[in-house]
This record gives sequence, structure tokens and C-alpha cells, in this order.
Amino acid sequence: MAARLVTGANGCIGAWVVRRLLAAGDDVTALDHGDERHRLEAVLDEDARSRIRFIKADVTDAAAIHRHVGEHGGDGVIHLAGLQVPTCRADPMLGARVNVLGTLAVFEAASAAGCRVVYASSAAVYGPDETPTRPHLESEAGDAKTHYGIFKLANEGNARIYHQDHGVGSVGLRPLTVYGVGRDFGMTSGPTTALKSAILERPYTIGFRGPTDFQLAEDVAEIFVRSLDAPDGAHVCNLHGETATVEDVVAAIDDVVPERLRGLVDCDGPTLPIPGALDDGLLESLIGPPPRTSLRDGLRRTYEAFARLHELGRLDLRDLPEEVGS
Repeated sequence: MAARLVTGANGCIGAWVVRRLLAAGDDVTALDHGDERHRLEAVLDEDARSRIRFIKADVTDAAAIHRHVGEHGGDGVIHLAGLQVPTCRADPMLGARVNVLGTLAVFEAASAAGCRVVYASSAAVYGPDETPTRPHLESEAGDAKTHYGIFKLANEGNARIYHQDHGVGSVGLRPLTVYGVGRDFGMTSGPTTALKSAILERPYTIGFRGPTDFQLAEDVAEIFVRSLDAPDGAHVCNLHGETATVEDVVAAIDDVVPERLRGLVDCDGPTLPIPGALDDGLLESLIGPPPRTSLRDGLRRTYEAFARLHELGRLDLRDLPEEVGS
């Protein structure tokens, strides 16, 4: 039984990673600074959750991270704790403490424990491109347009130095537009929230347009877990799912929901300041062909999961705007 520690386990990808590790029979420690477990509750039944060791800690507390990694992460750490684009924009100092110093704390602890780290970078390390649907290589990153993207670039560089100086093996993964059960916050969470809104028969406008690379959260979690067994090195890899426009998502949602719910979702707003397509050839060379659920199938599965949760009275609605007049 492998001992795995997951930081940011209460988040969307974190919940799916925990589910995947439990399915593999691993001893799983879920570390998070908060108590909100609605995403874990959405993807795991009570019996599965009872097999998780929960630890409340802040990744900026280097002493605590050193202790918990040493005690519970000897076979690998999946580091997902971090603050997303809106929070980093509003408070860059806090964003840097959590996203950069917190990641340094994880690597320091991994160096002492002799374990490897798989960590969340982001496609936000890229800037905009005149040909956004051209699959972009890892080497083209660097022109980030947000504090969040700059922090992720710093983490990639620090991971390289920890391997160079201390032999810490790592894989940094760059998701783009992740969707699925549990994705209820962040700059690109709109397509997932739109499915919830449709189930409640409420109109919803996704707040951005244009092309992006859509990746189902369950697939992303599978890639994080498989990357624990990647060859030694300090690798940084793009993730690729299906490149499509948000307008395509609107049409696909109309295809997967019942007829009475069609026409409730639309989109408006700017295009993302990130290329809309990523090349994942490097990732495939490290872990083999990664899972790539089609956008339509992923949206259908997400809708069906939300519909079941709604029937059970367990659909979390905190990401939906309040109804006018409520």
C-alpha cells in the first residue's frame, strides 16, 4: 500500500485525485487549509471518505508541511494547493505566499523525505497567440499575463533547481480549461456552472468566448496519479483534452440536456489570454497515452452526475448567481 499525500485535496482536481488513489488501494492523506468537503462528498461515497486521513494545515506553514510529508507522503506528494487567478489578481502578496512559498515548502519537505512531487502548474504560463488553435509546445511558455501565471512559472523553475541540487523528481502539469463535477471556482469554471444552472432551469451566460482546450477533471486526476510513476527528472508537461470554442460548448450542452432545458445557456465576454490548444506529446512520452474524454461525452457525464445529485438534494449551488428578486 503506497503512502500518498495530496495537498489542496478539497479542491476539484484534488477530490478526483483522492478518488483515484483510493481506487488503487493507496493510503491517502488529504491535506487542506479549509473544512469545505462538498467536492469530495460529490465524487466519493461515505465509505470511501471514511478511508481518508484528513489533515488541516496551510502549505505556507513549512514546519507542518515538513512533518506531514515525512509522516504520510513517503511514496509521493500530489501538490494541488493554491490560489486561482481571481484571488491572485485581488491580492498578489497572498497569492505569492501560497502559490510560490507554499510550493517551496512542499519541495523542501520532499527533499528531506526523499519522495517525488507531482504538482499543478497551469496553461496560464502562456500568453495570447495570434493562432490560438495551433497546438503549443511546453517551450513556448513564458509570456504570462497574470500574477497566477507568473507564480506558476516560478514554481516550474524552482522544481528544476530542486532536482538539480537535491535530486527531487517532479512532474509539473499544465491544465487549461478543466470542467466536471467539483469545478465551481476560477476563471474558466463557467461551462461547469452552466450545466448546474440548466438543471435548475435558470438561464446562464458563460463569461468568456472563443477557443480553449477542455479537459475533464476525472481525466486530469488520472494524469496526476500516473505521473507519480514517470521517469526521474524535473518534467513540465502540457495537458490536452479537446480544443473547442465556448460557443461549441453551448451547442453541446443543448445536445446533452433534455429538450425543455435547451436555450438556457449562452456565452459572452473576452477570449482567454492563453492559447486555445496545447500539445501533450511530452506527457505521452512519459506516461503513455493519457485519457482524453471527448467534450460531448464529458459534458454528458457531468450533466448526469449533477442530475443525480440534484435528485438526492445534494447538488452544491454556491457557484450559481442568486436569482433576481431572491
